[in-house]
Amino acid sequence: MSFSIFLPVALALVMFGLGLTLTGADLRRVARSPKAAAITLACQMLVLPVVGFGLVLLFDLPAELAVGAMLLAASPGGSSASLFSHLAGGDVALNIAVTALNSVLALITLPIVVDLSMTYFLGSGKEIGIQADKLAQVFAGVLVPVGLGMWVRHRYSGWAQRMAGPVKVAAIVVLFVVVTTAVVTQWTVFVAHLGGVGLLALLFCVCCLVIGYLVPRAFRVAREQAIASAMEIGIHNGVLAIAVAVSVLGSPTMAIPAAVYGIVMNFPTAVAAWLFGRGRR
Repeated sequence: MSFSIFLPVALALVMFGLGLTLTGADLRRVARSPKAAAITLACQMLVLPVVGFGLVLLFDLPAELAVGAMLLAASPGGSSASLFSHLAGGDVALNIAVTALNSVLALITLPIVVDLSMTYFLGSGKEIGIQADKLAQVFAGVLVPVGLGMWVRHRYSGWAQRMAGPVKVAAIVVLFVVVTTAVVTQWTVFVAHLGGVGLLALLFCVCCLVIGYLVPRAFRVAREQAIASAMEIGIHNGVLAIAVAVSVLGSPTMAIPAAVYGIVMNFPTAVAAWLFGRGRR
């Protein structure tokens, strides 16, 4: 199976696993207490692209890698955010609901950020035009599996609860395979820019975790929800970012920042989860 065919399948599996853990009650719960979700989404959609843009300028990345970094910054939270949130003592239901909501809102925000980034970094007339039909296909691969997973959870709740764990493990394995494949296929670019992209990814993850926790706390959000926000903002949907870079933008080079982030983010996120969990005890 080629990488271009494997990507949609991988993305669908990851999002189906998210749907298996999501119920209508989760969404209603967020609707009844929208403050934490609204702050998390605002940070995700408004603050992180600004932070990402600042880091890209600081590290002076080549144009395509710069666009790839902005694509990563605009991507919604990843499904593994709920796992790290659970380990850290966060509000997992908030993670699950916000990940689903953010995946929908990214239909609007992600193309805007990517288009502005291509215009700025590649120059007028040099854009790799966003193909609307392919973008729609990618996001259909996000929303349809989530909806299917929710339906399965509603219709066959016992089976869904038994399978949620194995599917989540499978999703993590899939993420590893996607990241590894993206790195291998662009090995020369990866090695040439590992220092800059790797350090940028590390700093971006740390900034995301700090912003995700401190901003909600500044607005008097409960600690458990602030932890969930930190994990939601700190962990991005790398599979989605890579899929957009390869399938929509036609640039495997733009997938490199997301692939590097998929590796690097695990270290500061694990440390943050340990610190949060220790603080809870």
